[in-house]
Amino acid sequence: MATMRYAILADIHANATALSAVLEDVDYRGGVDELWCLGDIVGFGPDPHDCIEILRKFNCVCVSGNHDFSALEQNKLSSYDSDSAMVLSWTASQLTAEDTQFLSQAKIKTEKDNFTLVHGSPRQPLWEYVLSISIARENFPYFTTPYCIVGHTHVPIAYKKEGSTISSVLLSENIGLILGDVPMILNPGSVGQPRDGDSRASYAIYDSAVGVFRLHRVPYDLVSVRERIWGKGLPVRLASRLERGE
Repeated sequence: MATMRYAILADIHANATALSAVLEDVDYRGGVDELWCLGDIVGFGPDPHDCIEILRKFNCVCVSGNHDFSALEQNKLSSYDSDSAMVLSWTASQLTAEDTQFLSQAKIKTEKDNFTLVHGSPRQPLWEYVLSISIARENFPYFTTPYCIVGHTHVPIAYKKEGSTISSVLLSENIGLILGDVPMILNPGSVGQPRDGDSRASYAIYDSAVGVFRLHRVPYDLVSVRERIWGKGLPVRLASRLERGE
């Protein structure tokens, strides 16, 4: 198999400024052969159409996230808090026919190289959060590739399975994680709405030539995103969350 470099992006959440900053950083680091997008392209943020239009220009493999699914179907909105439900309704009104087609073509689970790609978890691809070692333990039987990459929690972390022991490690900026014979569930954090106390966009690059998964953090113009959130009448709380990284 030819060696490949992949940029792994999750939870863009309609934040075109963060997405553009990440893609500029990818280019600065030598580029990649393919983008892997782990869902929730839309929701929360002010730029759903712009984010889809940007991704459409790239060689991109996308899986669907719960916000993508709900923006298309407009069902299960009662399961969201009022701010999220309001933004999902607004998002649906912003999507073009081409945007809708792009989102609807995404699978909820797919395999690439040695990886299973999902948004939530391999067991429940749209909805389940892998938030703990106990939940990770229950999910290892649900993928057959060596590794699984998830999003949804907006926190960069890895879970390892060594025999019957499951352990976790928070991923640190620019420190590579060598992927060997140990099965792992990996999360690259969120591009558009990080929730680990760091407001910078989070993503990862995987280089198959060396088998290394490396996290990167990218600053971007938070003020411009905040002003677009306010200007489009979206909930003010969403702007303050961005600035706090939560």
